[in-house]
Amino acid sequence: MYRVIGGKINFEVSRLQGLRRFYCNVGGPEVSASNSYIHSNGNKGENKSESEIQQYDVAIVGGGMVGMALACSLASSALTRKLSVAIIDDNPALTSGGWINKEEPPDPRVSTITPASISFLESIGAWKYVEQQRHAYFDKMQVWDYTGLGYTRYNARDVNKEVLGCVVENKVLQSSLSLCIQEKDFRKTVLPSRLASMALQSSMSSNKMDSQLAKLELADGSNVVAKLVVGADGGRSRVRELAGFRSSGRKYPQNAVICTVEHSLPNYCAWQRFLPAGPIALLPIGENFSNIVWTMSPKEASDCKAMTEDDFVKAVNHALDYGFGPHPQSTSSIDKIFSSFKSDSVSSNESFEVPPKAIKLATERMVFPLSLVHTDTYAKTRVALIGDAAHTVHPLAGQGVNLGFGDASVLSKVISEGTAVGIDIGQLSLLRKYEAERKPANFMMATILDGVQKAYSFDLGPFNALRAAAFHGAQYISPLKKNIILYASGEQKLPFFSWS
Repeated sequence: MYRVIGGKINFEVSRLQGLRRFYCNVGGPEVSASNSYIHSNGNKGENKSESEIQQYDVAIVGGGMVGMALACSLASSALTRKLSVAIIDDNPALTSGGWINKEEPPDPRVSTITPASISFLESIGAWKYVEQQRHAYFDKMQVWDYTGLGYTRYNARDVNKEVLGCVVENKVLQSSLSLCIQEKDFRKTVLPSRLASMALQSSMSSNKMDSQLAKLELADGSNVVAKLVVGADGGRSRVRELAGFRSSGRKYPQNAVICTVEHSLPNYCAWQRFLPAGPIALLPIGENFSNIVWTMSPKEASDCKAMTEDDFVKAVNHALDYGFGPHPQSTSSIDKIFSSFKSDSVSSNESFEVPPKAIKLATERMVFPLSLVHTDTYAKTRVALIGDAAHTVHPLAGQGVNLGFGDASVLSKVISEGTAVGIDIGQLSLLRKYEAERKPANFMMATILDGVQKAYSFDLGPFNALRAAAFHGAQYISPLKKNIILYASGEQKLPFFSWS
């Protein structure tokens, strides 16, 4: 990030000037209004005077966790905190948000925050609010499957870290980001409405680097213009639709059942077992609570939601214990082969453990369909997509919101760089720098998660043996285990490329 201070050395000035020439020359002319790829849904509000139209540097459509993280990040940088930012979302929590009452029941919707995302949230000033509310760090994780042929234990000390991650309720993350933005000296406006249409229109100022700005018409009839529109409005993104972004993907033949259960004692480990219909995860969220994310067929999900609470708790404990198959045994022939590898990982000597029993249901059960979606591009002139608006992935590794936080971090950095050299922050050549950094990383993660999902869609002898070998390899081969942990934690950009 460039720092604007008095007395810059000549080298720094030359570098920034060179960067400005690069952005201004590479992008070519901007798209004209007549050829706009953004479409309006009518002429409502066309005759509003300029004084009635609010103008901003950045309009963030979607005030969820990723959109708010971007706003906080922009507010945290000396280069971007003077930008005017509109946050467009009709969620009442954005204007009334505050501390979560600890006496309230847990939110069944949670996120597993990686160390890389924790660092980002610390840097923008939001994590301190998370730590004052309900959350749960975990330093151990166990993964196994229903065949009983193998398991893998992970420990933060395998990579000389204190934690593998932290599980946080979504409402706590949302509250923390709202508290963070409230403390910032920042030109922000929350517009409690929804996006109705978008178009390019002529700028009100003749001295702009580009004569076209994005015009947004909101559902309440108000109009906004902005240099840059950021679509942070989730998997059914209105920005993505109106801007004409193409995407590819597929619906998984699975739904996720999520809820919170209570134990008799606190849980400090993350657990995941692969079952014939999909994985079940038991994630600590603080106090004596754990979150359940159970992937299964839509029919099974419907049946699970219709069960009595007692029957559902029994089904959860059955699925995490002897249900569908035996516990892994360390005396198997394949275990003896892999255990011959010399390993310096702490967790390589850890035995299989049975997860703690759930004693009762603490929240309602919610069911969500699962899908894989990835847009062909992340940016167009005046528009960028972040988070689920650009990509959705299978939840089996809890990476969804972390990918979104990565998007927010990089886009904020790119906007800062553009501001530092005085170029238009909605210019496509600048936004492509964001896309170039994030699209390959997100595509790689989505591909890996999709591959794992497919690998566990077959219950055949050869596939079971290959999966068992993978479990044992990750358990006993230290470099492999370390690379898995570092990649999953967001601290390594590419998987399995370091053998140290």
